[in-house]
Amino acid sequence: MYINTLFWKQNPTGDKKNQEEKMQKTLLSCLITTLLLITVADSMKDTSVRLKLAHRDTLLPKPLSRIEDIIGADQKRHSLISRKRNSTVGVKMDLGSGIDYGTAQYFTEIRVGTPAKKFRVVVDTGSELTWVNCRYRARGKDNRRVFRADESKSFKTVGCLTQTCKVDLMNLFSLTTCPTPSTPCSYDYRYADGSAAQGVFAKETITVGLTNGRMARLPGHLIGCSSSFTGQSFQGADGVLGLAFSDFSFTSTATSLYGAKFSYCLVDHLSNKNVSNYLIFGSSRSTKTAFRRTTPLDLTRIPPFYAINVIGISLGYDMLDIPSQVWDATSGGGTILDSGTSLTLLADAAYKQVITGLARYLVELKRVKPEGVPIEYCFSFTSGFNVSKLPQLTFHLKGGARFEPHRKSYLVDAAPGVKCLGFVSAGTPATNVIGNIMQQNYLWEFDLMASTLSFAPSACT
Repeated sequence: MYINTLFWKQNPTGDKKNQEEKMQKTLLSCLITTLLLITVADSMKDTSVRLKLAHRDTLLPKPLSRIEDIIGADQKRHSLISRKRNSTVGVKMDLGSGIDYGTAQYFTEIRVGTPAKKFRVVVDTGSELTWVNCRYRARGKDNRRVFRADESKSFKTVGCLTQTCKVDLMNLFSLTTCPTPSTPCSYDYRYADGSAAQGVFAKETITVGLTNGRMARLPGHLIGCSSSFTGQSFQGADGVLGLAFSDFSFTSTATSLYGAKFSYCLVDHLSNKNVSNYLIFGSSRSTKTAFRRTTPLDLTRIPPFYAINVIGISLGYDMLDIPSQVWDATSGGGTILDSGTSLTLLADAAYKQVITGLARYLVELKRVKPEGVPIEYCFSFTSGFNVSKLPQLTFHLKGGARFEPHRKSYLVDAAPGVKCLGFVSAGTPATNVIGNIMQQNYLWEFDLMASTLSFAPSACT
């Protein structure tokens, strides 16, 4: 899931005037783009077969009444694997901002195929499928990096007549087209903003770096071989690393081998490509800090997303008057943490309370509407303003934990001399989304076995 907004990056070196003009032109061409990967799980046959893949490979599928049954079975599988392993080694991947590539996403690199080829991919906790720019039985030159499937010894397509294609991958938009038994299973993603990705499903080897400095090959991982894709969120990227809570995501593969935890620390979203931290699968000593806070992670309410239970939002010492239904996932609300969304989306009732509450502290600033920046509350910062005057925004979470984002994470640079309140109204009812800018300079650890989310402020260095 993506909502991507490009923000101005200040560069003190070089020609400031030319740099500002260039960035302003770029801003005029950028929109908030929303890519919602909609999972449809209304088939009892589909859910039973997904359970069969995890635990009943030799039996015929039996109907299950709720998606919670499948997620519960997945958690038991992770728990069993974790008890059997006692490894201190984990997967370690560089993680950096995409601002230098004209996007507000975060990138890492993966090596795909045999021999392994390197690709830059968007890190997305809201996507199930990992895919790369790819050519299957196609020739010709490309202007960007491309994975040529025919040159990989480990590339194996998923057949269009298989149960995997016809049933299991239906939620990943597999197509019913199957002219011959040897035809690969194909997909066609169509997003609300017109963005799209088309290609074929395959099993392939992904090579990753480990925390001990060695490399490891992860064979048989489901990937998408995308022959075409369009969308602002993919600018500068060769594909997507799907980290959602799903049998088909990279998270499932990595945590089944190295323990049911993964963590990341997002550097400042305006950092250049030479500044990075790590995405780690497996236990990490760096998460054990005195400032660590923990809240339940709900893996069943809004699958395949990572949901948390927000109780309310305060500004300074004042709790905002937000209806409890906004946070109730059973009433169409609820909240997820998403690395593929840049801004933070709030249901209308919460959005109005937060925005008007913060705007009261910015009355001395001139409100502006810069062209090409589709955010409601923006202000001119040509004159000096002490950002510390803004009250501390706090998300109050179940279990007593409090998430206190940095002020730069909710008053964000949007254009030269312009800052905006980094929130977007999601309508009513709506899922609230804590985006990657709000998450920056915090260390996040997802414990899938214990169903907890731990976090702590960090410089991400």
